[in-house]
Amino acid sequence: MRWGHHLPRASWGSGFRRALQRPEAIQRHRRNLAEWFSRLPREERQFGPTFALDTVHVDPVIRESTPDELLRPPAELALEHQPPQAGLPPLALSQLFNPDACGRRVQTVVLYGTVGTGKSTLVRKMVLDWCYGRLPAFELLIPFSCEDLSSLGPAPASLCQLVAQRYTPLKEVLPLMAAAGSHLLFVLHGLEHLNLDFRLAGTGLCSDPEEPQEPAAIIVNLLRKYMLPQASILVTTRPSAIGRIPSKYVGRYGEICGFSDTNLQKLYFQLRLNQPYCGYAVGGSGVSATPAQRDHLVQMLSRNLEGHHQIAAACFLPSYCWLVCATLHFLHAPTPAGQTLTSIYTSFLRLNFSGETLDSTDPSNLSLMAYAARTMGKLAYEGVSSRKTYFSEEDVCGCLEAGIRTEEEFQLLHIFRRDALRFFLAPCVEPGRAGTFVFTVPAMQEYLAALYIVLGLRKTTLQKVGKEVAELVGRVGEDVSLVLGIMAKLLPLRALPLLFNLIKVVPRVFGRMVGKSREAVAQAMVLEMFREEDYYNDDVLDQMGASILGVEGPRRHPDEPPEDEVFELFPMFMGGLLSAHNRAVLAQLGCPIKNLDALENAQAIKKKLGKLGRQVLPPSELLDHLFFHYEFQNQRFSAEVLSSLRQLNLAGVRMTPVKCTVVAAVLGSGRHALDEVNLASCQLDPAGLRTLLPVFLRARKLGLQLNSLGPEACKDLRDLLLHDQCQITTLRLSNNPLTAAGVAVLMEGLAGNTSVTHLSLLHTGLGDEGLELLAAQLDRNRQLQELNVAYNGAGDTAALALARAAREHPSLELLHLYFNELSSEGRQVLRDLGGAAEGGARVVVSLTEGTAVSEYWSVILSEVQRNLNSWDRARVQRHLELLLRDLEDSRGATLNPWRKAQLLRVEGEVRALLEQLGSSGS
Repeated sequence: MRWGHHLPRASWGSGFRRALQRPEAIQRHRRNLAEWFSRLPREERQFGPTFALDTVHVDPVIRESTPDELLRPPAELALEHQPPQAGLPPLALSQLFNPDACGRRVQTVVLYGTVGTGKSTLVRKMVLDWCYGRLPAFELLIPFSCEDLSSLGPAPASLCQLVAQRYTPLKEVLPLMAAAGSHLLFVLHGLEHLNLDFRLAGTGLCSDPEEPQEPAAIIVNLLRKYMLPQASILVTTRPSAIGRIPSKYVGRYGEICGFSDTNLQKLYFQLRLNQPYCGYAVGGSGVSATPAQRDHLVQMLSRNLEGHHQIAAACFLPSYCWLVCATLHFLHAPTPAGQTLTSIYTSFLRLNFSGETLDSTDPSNLSLMAYAARTMGKLAYEGVSSRKTYFSEEDVCGCLEAGIRTEEEFQLLHIFRRDALRFFLAPCVEPGRAGTFVFTVPAMQEYLAALYIVLGLRKTTLQKVGKEVAELVGRVGEDVSLVLGIMAKLLPLRALPLLFNLIKVVPRVFGRMVGKSREAVAQAMVLEMFREEDYYNDDVLDQMGASILGVEGPRRHPDEPPEDEVFELFPMFMGGLLSAHNRAVLAQLGCPIKNLDALENAQAIKKKLGKLGRQVLPPSELLDHLFFHYEFQNQRFSAEVLSSLRQLNLAGVRMTPVKCTVVAAVLGSGRHALDEVNLASCQLDPAGLRTLLPVFLRARKLGLQLNSLGPEACKDLRDLLLHDQCQITTLRLSNNPLTAAGVAVLMEGLAGNTSVTHLSLLHTGLGDEGLELLAAQLDRNRQLQELNVAYNGAGDTAALALARAAREHPSLELLHLYFNELSSEGRQVLRDLGGAAEGGARVVVSLTEGTAVSEYWSVILSEVQRNLNSWDRARVQRHLELLLRDLEDSRGATLNPWRKAQLLRVEGEVRALLEQLGSSGS
């Protein structure tokens, strides 16, 4: 019996419902669909272990449209979102099959939207809703991917076979499926992949679901309502393919408009960003953000959406909301091993363009992403090279229409404009920029410009002509060479051997010309990376965060452009696109980068980096340099280029988890020692210390001042000092709240360490307890030569105990005790102890030694000058006044004019500091 053809019509529904009274097959079908559609790509799994589409989905706005609107010719650059017409309110998913305005039943619904509006996510959510019983109007749902059906080619198969092959549990109910009537829903996703022909001469009529036909013919007869006429059908497609279904077969058109409401954008971000993060990071050292930190991110993003209209315009596309969330996860959450900013953008394009061809009816089968790289990449690169981010309509049309000569090429351009142009470009909404266009997010311009270069799409006229000549000469070279060889023997023509050699030289000249072009591109990239004008900018990662979240505190108007356009991500993306992982993903998108081209580009970049990369860079620029290597993901390349790096100075750079990961990944595997690693005032935390451990093991001098490191961090410092590869000689921990509890842990590390000779614990909150603990355990370390415990609030007793322990220490030469809470008598006792006998450590407590200036006076005052803005002003002023009184007393007690002059000079320095304190305090 064929699908209920012999059942009376009145018994169709009852027969199908009787089949559902034994619902094992349907329930298995639901479970299988739920399992299949719940499987998220790797890019989605980064949002946390509890992430699931049905819990974080936000429905985009669906605007009902009419056939008249679809027939209206679009504008050349129709990038503006059209507001809904009066009387046509937005549609909810549950309303798609409601009767139309005339009360007629709607059986076929066509949803269309440009790339990135969320068609695939909408279908996935709809299928999951049915699986979980949230679509009671349909008793059976059968989804088909039109991309899957198109891959079958012209091989005939029946609808029954197509269903049974994909959904085995439904074999049991196939004979009664027709009885479902309107309770059966077919979902046809991605109609643009199928070339449908509704002409009777092209596709004949067929009502038998068991009759083998081409898949396209089955879809045509389903849409004609000639096969299973009562079934409901939902179709999704790109705008260019809407016309493949005659409007008489469509009951309702709906345009997927994305998140045209800012509140939908905020809801999306709130659901995504409040997911608990996965606990993976490099070395397993990542620490997930707290709920309060995640809420803070959402609040900052919401404020920026309200005030920065260009970001809201970008997030009109749900795909870009995903990109914003993925970028924030990269910047603020533990980073999965191997994830880079370039890989996020490449994965973003894969999620939106994988398997997408520009036109399924075109025999060239051109990849949509390849077309975008050629056209949008050209526009992006011209913008980068001319340092502009705003483009006129003439600029856009010039890049889109460059080189178009045939009708077929114009047709492809028309499809790209309708389907994908809005994905890459958005109308500029900044004041005074009406009529101009910008890339949807600024970083996308730099990514596409880099892609345009690494794909070899940028060619000068000389290169194009040279290539054609070289290919022509290569094709006929052998024949011409043979003829010239014979003529040279028969005829006395001396010019022929010269011509013979010239033919051989042409391909080599072209090869050198291409090599010179690569070197020129590498030179431009490196110069962009090391522009002196950008030396005092934030690093690129902070720039990315500020572009998404805005900046806290006073700033320019949110839509006001910067004084000079900065394209520091362009070289980062160029390096990232040459990595093996990104090249593999791009090959899936129809944008292959040949291994030889990647190697030659890398060699050209290495050559230029080797020359310019040796210069001393400001901290933020040095981090950008390291970030380039992190994006490139080639340890051998990085080891060769960075072999001359001896000082890592990142002082003042806010070391977020991702920056720690970047530095550790690039420098952690190097072999040569780093003379100094300066991470002062970097907002480091214990997790950052653990991430950076491989780098610390290469350092001889390590500066961790002004990082708010507490006792918890001392556990990680202890492990560092006890590591068998530790080679640190100088460890600066000043201006961190270590306290006595932290120093107790730190001393465990010092007891087993054999490399540290200089230790600074200045202003670390040790107090009397800390100094007494140091005095009791100082002898456990036998290599220490200098110890600085100044400005720790210790009194006479604790300071004297430590000074005595220092005098007895076998290697300690210098002990700093100034700016502690010492009485005049205590300072005198310590001075006397420091000069009591030969040998032992010298104790520095003041700017004077007897009636002379201490040789360490400049050290003391330079520490004060360096920390003037971070120390307690009243306390510093009191200590400076005591030092000034010591200087005056010493000057009055000596008759030596040379000593008097020295004391007066130091007095002047102290008075200057006191004046500076007074003026800055006021």
